Amino acid sequence: MVDVKDGKVFHSPTMTDTKARVIARPIYRANAGSTQPFDPALWNHPTLALYQPDPEPRPKIPSKLYLVPTPNLIPGEEVDPDFPPKPSSLADLPELTPWVERFVVGVVEIWGGRRDPVQLSRWCHRSVYSQLLRRSGSMKTIPRVRKIYLSQPLEGICETTVTIRIEERVRSLILRFEGVDHRWLCTELVLL
Repeated sequence: MVDVKDGKVFHSPTMTDTKARVIARPIYRANAGSTQPFDPALWNHPTLALYQPDPEPRPKIPSKLYLVPTPNLIPGEEVDPDFPPKPSSLADLPELTPWVERFVVGVVEIWGGRRDPVQLSRWCHRSVYSQLLRRSGSMKTIPRVRKIYLSQPLEGICETTVTIRIEERVRSLILRFEGVDHRWLCTELVLL
């Protein structure tokens, strides 16, 4: 037996199912233009499964973070859409630790005036290279590298802290490398 009260349909026990335990729950009727939603449990009926609305498509979200390369541009330039910088995986890049050690020694020798900045230009962002040009030969003595700390927050990114001794002071050199076009590229260089 079915009872209707205030727009809700209730199933109530009939003569034949008095021994059976029936749980009454409201079922919403939908009139044309009604803003009241259907009860989702109704769609489990095999006949109505043909008319069940398609689920909303979910946006595809990548399962892991990836590198978006820093554009190697002078302010005012635009990225060439035909040849954008392409991130490289660790398998395509040189081994990190010895490469960073050689790069840091090169930077220190440039500051001491023993090396030409052009030798590191291939592995530097334009802003880093212009900074190396300005500081070339600016130190009286060549700083000594004490310790190098490497961190890889994402594949293809290396953040490096180097402690160096300049005369009687110990200072920190902060570097960021990005794996772009099958090589490591220094995008940040800061002496603290």
